[in-house]
Amino acid sequence: MVADHQGGRHQGELKPSKVPATREGHVKRLFCAAAFAAAVAGISNALAQPYPSRPITMIVPANAGGPTDTIGRILAQGMQVSLGQNVIIENIGGASGTLGTNRLVRAAPDGYTIGLGGWNHYVVNGAAFALAYDLLNDFAPVSLIAAGPQLILTRKDVPANNLKELIAWLKARPESVTFGTGGVASPGHISGLAFQNVTGTRFVFVPHRGAGPAMQNMVAGQIDMTFDQPTGALPQVRAGTIKAYAVTAKTRLASAPDIPTVDEAGLPGFYVSIWHGLWVPKATPKEVIAKLNAAIVDALGDPAVRTRLADLGQDIPPREQQTPEALGAYHKAEIEKWWPIIKAAGIKVE
Repeated sequence: MVADHQGGRHQGELKPSKVPATREGHVKRLFCAAAFAAAVAGISNALAQPYPSRPITMIVPANAGGPTDTIGRILAQGMQVSLGQNVIIENIGGASGTLGTNRLVRAAPDGYTIGLGGWNHYVVNGAAFALAYDLLNDFAPVSLIAAGPQLILTRKDVPANNLKELIAWLKARPESVTFGTGGVASPGHISGLAFQNVTGTRFVFVPHRGAGPAMQNMVAGQIDMTFDQPTGALPQVRAGTIKAYAVTAKTRLASAPDIPTVDEAGLPGFYVSIWHGLWVPKATPKEVIAKLNAAIVDALGDPAVRTRLADLGQDIPPREQQTPEALGAYHKAEIEKWWPIIKAAGIKVE
């Protein structure tokens, strides 16, 4: 109804009814009590469900086909056995893995989003990128997974037949040979820079969205050279689509005993090892972390899993190093070791 000119109301207008104050307060109290009871019931139901009660997502901060992805898939299959739930891989490549780790740090700390990552994702990136998260304080460690060296590789038609000939071939072509990497500050990039410094060679870095695409381009002959982990490289080496000159370790790979070590090939002491671990968002309950850790320990103790990782040149850490505490301490030590080196090299991504 519309008020008259005197501010009153038309005759016959209905006035709004009023709920007595005591009744209104009673209604509000009943509503709040019902909402609280529903919330408590929801929490109780969630707590009552044994973990895990649904599939788990494992974020892999790399594209499909690379070494991190391959290790993640082997681990996920092994963990499923003791967890009794599917572990689904979610590949989030790009920006040297920072997109994937950023996705993990924003996930709910409930154990249903976990993250695999390597030395480059959880050590190198902290020195090379201005990250929106803290590598030590925004993640909770679960377990170290495996570690492996790199292989020095070229396309199959490079004329060099051994590492000494390869270095001579590179020196004869300064700034003209293309070197594929999985991105700026990726393991291949860091190792490539170190190789240049040690050998006095210079080549052109060609970044890719992960080690997998870099390998594909080298197989296709579109780039000349790369460093990659045995995980992604050995299948191509065995197929004869690329050449391997040396392994960056003190001993030869059991899975590829014909590839010499850098010491044997003429580049003594050029050792590089890339490790992988599993993390969850901080504030994830300790009992959830314990269950995930137990699943990893079971998986790494499975002969089939161990064989698959060994075939890819991966070394599984001893049982005492497969704890959250051990990964946390190792992670911190690696940051203290590598950050000064990377920063001194001037590797910075804006």
